[in-house]
Amino acid sequence: MTSLKNNAPRRYFVDEVGRRVLIGLTHEETFEFERLDGQAALPQEGGQAAHDDRGLWVAGDEARWRELYAKHEGAWKAWMAQSRADQGGSFSLY
Repeated sequence: MTSLKNNAPRRYFVDEVGRRVLIGLTHEETFEFERLDGQAALPQEGGQAAHDDRGLWVAGDEARWRELYAKHEGAWKAWMAQSRADQGGSFSLY
């Protein structure tokens, strides 16, 4: 998690009806992502597990978390690239 003292760009924006949403996700997907992010990574007793694209075992909820994270991260990277282009390449984290 980033500290409020850091100058890291925000990963959230406010949607058209005033809700806080992760870049690249809908309000519902943001809610689901945050719910999944707060859960344990391993399935509870009787939970289902599957293989990810690298052949590793993941819980069903973790697979969905990864799907939402990948969607957000892709949109975040595109947004950052556009932000840098809009600033004329003068973007700096220092």
